[in-house]
Amino acid sequence: MKKYLSYILLAFLCYLLYINEDSKYIVAGVGIFIIGMYFMEDGFKLFSGGILERLVAKSTSTVSKSVFLGITATAILQSSSLIAIIVISFLSAKIISLAGALGVVFGSAVGTTTTTWIVSTLGLKIDIAAFALPLIIFGVIFRFYKNKNIQGLGNILLGLGFIFLGIGYMKDGFEDLKEGIDLAQFSVNGYMGIIIYAFIGMVATIIVQSSTATLALTITALSTGQIMYTNAMAIAVGANIGTATTAALGAMVSNANSKRMAVGLFIFKGVTAIVTLCLLYFLVDLIDYLAEILGIAPDDWAMKLALFHTFFNLAGLIVFSFFIPRLVIFLKKLFVEDVGSYIQKTKYLDMEVIAVPFAALKATRKETIHLYENASEVLSHAIMLHRHRYLEKNDISSVVKESTDIIELNIDDFYQTRIKSLYSDIIYYSTYFINNLENEKKGYLYDLRTACRDIAEAVKNTKELQQNISKYLSSNNDYIKDEYNYLREAIAKTINTINEIKNSKDELDVLSKSELLKEYLKSLDVISTGRIDVLIREKRIDKKMATTLLNDSAHAYTIINKLINVAKVLWIEDSTIKQLGEDYEAGKNL
Repeated sequence: MKKYLSYILLAFLCYLLYINEDSKYIVAGVGIFIIGMYFMEDGFKLFSGGILERLVAKSTSTVSKSVFLGITATAILQSSSLIAIIVISFLSAKIISLAGALGVVFGSAVGTTTTTWIVSTLGLKIDIAAFALPLIIFGVIFRFYKNKNIQGLGNILLGLGFIFLGIGYMKDGFEDLKEGIDLAQFSVNGYMGIIIYAFIGMVATIIVQSSTATLALTITALSTGQIMYTNAMAIAVGANIGTATTAALGAMVSNANSKRMAVGLFIFKGVTAIVTLCLLYFLVDLIDYLAEILGIAPDDWAMKLALFHTFFNLAGLIVFSFFIPRLVIFLKKLFVEDVGSYIQKTKYLDMEVIAVPFAALKATRKETIHLYENASEVLSHAIMLHRHRYLEKNDISSVVKESTDIIELNIDDFYQTRIKSLYSDIIYYSTYFINNLENEKKGYLYDLRTACRDIAEAVKNTKELQQNISKYLSSNNDYIKDEYNYLREAIAKTINTINEIKNSKDELDVLSKSELLKEYLKSLDVISTGRIDVLIREKRIDKKMATTLLNDSAHAYTIINKLINVAKVLWIEDSTIKQLGEDYEAGKNL
């Protein structure tokens, strides 16, 4: 739909520029304004250094926090689209909850109204274009610096400069246009006019992809008398619907969570818009009353429009904030995700998330944990155990001895379809954003890739072990059976300890448990412990059993060692604690 609308817009612009030369300043002003918004968005991405992403990840635990974050972040950054990109990315990666995401985007609807205040006050009351060129000059200079923060500041200054310049062009364009054409003669009164102009606002926002640009154009047209006050109010409401429509259309091809958020935003803005349009004439009187209290002049239509824009968005936010929990329940029923024991497809890797490298890194970590969960399931089945029987149990040894049933499992098939495919997807996905990460984060991504490799190799090492466990569990030789039960117990204890590590919030506890596992690992060496000598010398096992046991002990040792390394990568993110573990390992090897 957007494609056809853009063709119509191009045709209309060509006609407009042909019949009226003065309109080129208005069109150029809109274009420059939109370029300024993009520069500011890119600038804040570089300048924030991930601060905004960390705030979103940590400040959405409650609805009130989410709403406050949405309002303040959008008011400061002047980019609801940047906030939406981050929120959709985090939601797709399941870093934040649906309720938290809705709170942020609902709040951003109020935060973005600050732009209308800036345009209606600074943009129209002073010669704002005079500030544009100095900002652009310094912005260009700062962009040549190597430091990303300074480059980001340069983009922000460039963006502000272009925004100011765009407002100046639009203002001058409408001033010149009114001498030749009075657009106010095309105004439509009554509810028919409200519907028509609301539709114009919606379509314009869908085409230019910016409600801020639509409102800036509307305010400058209103200030020069080229559009009627009530028609401008209808356009402002229509612009709100346009932003929600764009989000909904974009999310329909994404995952269930993104669809939920887009539909939630559409419901919020759609219902708010419909109620506002129905009560528009009542709101005109209310805004006049509030404007008088705030000291806004009766004929200052631009500031009154800014007040109206803030009022209806704030009213909608207050009402909908109470219904977010119920809305979440409804949206989760509307879009249901398939849940299975084994999931071949990735759960967290969404290409939409790549736009925010911080979120993409978090998604990669969560997908690596998903890969580990699949691997721990197959490892358990390979040693003839079910995880639910031994996880969080104290006496794993007894569980192992009691579990004598053979579990049929094709390791090769599982590895190809459940492990290798996920491993390949993680590596492929990470190549798209690795170069946009800071050095420390890039190093962590390399660690995650190594963890994926260790998981895959751990599964591959179980093939021969599985065959021999299956063989000796039914053996009449109790000594060899006990040795293989010991190997089973060791792997089960490792997976159980890693499960405890996963649920621990103390990274020092994670490190200590990992080191204890390393010490426990030494007991698997049947050569250094002397067990193999006793078994052979006393003829408890034959030579074939002995060599098989030696090989399988090595396989079990490798599996456990790799799982410990994976646990450290996944559940120790603090660089200081990680270094402490490395120093401890180095000290032991001296």
